[in-house]
Amino acid sequence: MKEHSILEKRTRNRERQKLETSRRIIEAAALVFARDGILATTTAAVALEASVSHGSVFARFGTQAALVSAVIEDLGRGIAARLHELASSGAGTRAVLEAQLRAIAEREDLYARLVVEAPLLPPEARDSLLGWQSAICFHLSPAVEVDTRAGRLKAMPLHLLFNTWVGLLHYYLANRELFAPGASVMARRGGELLDHFMFLISKEGSE
Repeated sequence: MKEHSILEKRTRNRERQKLETSRRIIEAAALVFARDGILATTTAAVALEASVSHGSVFARFGTQAALVSAVIEDLGRGIAARLHELASSGAGTRAVLEAQLRAIAEREDLYARLVVEAPLLPPEARDSLLGWQSAICFHLSPAVEVDTRAGRLKAMPLHLLFNTWVGLLHYYLANRELFAPGASVMARRGGELLDHFMFLISKEGSE
């Protein structure tokens, strides 16, 4: 019985170490992707940043594309979690979008890289991006429905509303040196973009 207990403890410790190593690799990859670009980053550079062996990267993620997908999914989960909390509390459209802006601001360098390089990423990485963008749209939906029913927003298909908002954000992020040279787009332009978007989708006199 004692030997069995020791074996279980060792197994749990190994699993915990694997999870910690995976987390360290993801965080290191996110840092290098943001700094050097996703496509320009090698797994060797990630291993160096994470202080793990090169083989550990492949042992945990299998391929470079899988690592990119893991980083994208991690970024998306963080943003979607913020919106989920607000959507569950009955927050309005502006509050949910403000939360999205704050979440993007926390990892803006990585997000901006993703916006610029997304069309060139492997299919599974693009699928990961599409998946959490859909999750964000899902969490925004209740807020938009409540505001629309209350007569505060113009009636329009959710996909057009969401894609217009994302398109606006992504345009500014993709051209960040034009709109916020040397600074954060979210800090310098986020409030202005949100005010403009709310003006576009709000019924006259309801904002």
